[in-house]
Amino acid sequence: MRSCTPLRWTWRVAAVALALALWAGERPAAHDIPMDVMVQALLKPEEQEMHVLVRVPMRAMRDIEFPQSPSGLLDLRRADGALRTAAVQWIANGIRLYENGVPLPAGELRAVRVSLPSDRSFGSYETAAGHLRAPLPAGTDLPWDQGLLDVWLTYPIRSERSDFAIRPGVERLGMRVITVLRFHTPGGVERAFELTGDPGIVELDPRWHRAALHFVRLGFFHILDGLDHLLFLLCLVIPFRRLRPLVLIVTSFTIAHSVTLLASAFDLAPGALWFPPLVETLIAGSIVYMALENIVSPGHLRRRWVIAFAFGLVHGFGFSFALRDTLQFAGSHLVTSLVSFNVGVEIGQVLVLLILVPALEALFRYGVAERMGVIVLSAFVAHTGWHWTTERLEGLRQYRWPALDPVLAASIGRAVIAIVVIAGIAWWARGLRRGARLVDPSPKPPPL
Repeated sequence: MRSCTPLRWTWRVAAVALALALWAGERPAAHDIPMDVMVQALLKPEEQEMHVLVRVPMRAMRDIEFPQSPSGLLDLRRADGALRTAAVQWIANGIRLYENGVPLPAGELRAVRVSLPSDRSFGSYETAAGHLRAPLPAGTDLPWDQGLLDVWLTYPIRSERSDFAIRPGVERLGMRVITVLRFHTPGGVERAFELTGDPGIVELDPRWHRAALHFVRLGFFHILDGLDHLLFLLCLVIPFRRLRPLVLIVTSFTIAHSVTLLASAFDLAPGALWFPPLVETLIAGSIVYMALENIVSPGHLRRRWVIAFAFGLVHGFGFSFALRDTLQFAGSHLVTSLVSFNVGVEIGQVLVLLILVPALEALFRYGVAERMGVIVLSAFVAHTGWHWTTERLEGLRQYRWPALDPVLAASIGRAVIAIVVIAGIAWWARGLRRGARLVDPSPKPPPL
């Protein structure tokens, strides 16, 4: 028997590796996980049934062997079984519907069909339902991985007026799955959602108290997760540890960010791409300014509420960016949800103040002299804010600033008018407050 030399072993290993590489390259794309997948869903309750129409790209349904003709096209005459298997395995088994908080039983597969990638029938519920009732024309040539799978599911419900919720369960279809979902209420109103990945349970048409609770919780955790907002609060608190000035300053900040938050929600803020990075840069700059004022101007802090109001306008736009993707869950309760978000923010701010004030009081009483402590803490905050400012300025420079056209000029004009009105109200309130202090409440003696 001949023994294999090292050279022969090398050639054999190379041949096996080449064969494996060729085999892997010829594997069907059905086993690959797509990077981006778009899912469309239409939901409509009618009497005792919830109708769910779903459209999914067929390339996202892995491990399903769709029958093909010798030319590599989808064989529609033999595809019905594979289509139904894909519909159940990848769509029906993932969707979870809830009526008044109670899970509904599994949906019934009413219809399934293949659509061309150019089909636009899912633009409305009526056209999608009519499209699903009609078969694909005979003789249609379509590569299987370019087709769209349309599915019609029905779920038994008690009443079309119930509160419905859904967990789409389609996040397995790709690396990044976006679900465009539209819910048609019995009153004819359409609720549109754009969900990414697994959004959890989504209330399709929430009652006002459910929306309020959701946004209170969202505002509370947003203020606790936002390090820049927490550092701004720290700058406000460092020189003030008495209730009266803190209440005035925090109230001023709250009113200001509420105004710009509402303005952004009603599309009164600029919609240009450069605006969010500009606001984030200004927020970082506000932290630097407040910290430096604590250090160099300790005697000019009696008007801190004015500065807090001005920077509160900027921070309100920052809050609006956090709400941009979540206002879709407000349903018909936009104003209620915005107010609830502000309530959650204020609860978070009060919690932070309840921790910061006694902690700073203890630090300055037992740890370090007050003036030295204010300088050290403010210097640390200024250093952090300056790094954020420079980083965000670099990002802001990547954007092209627009020319002053009539649309931009009108937006700037509206913003200036709003600021002037707000400043006038603040000045008027300040005058009333000063006048109230000048009035002597003690009774004057009668003239002799």
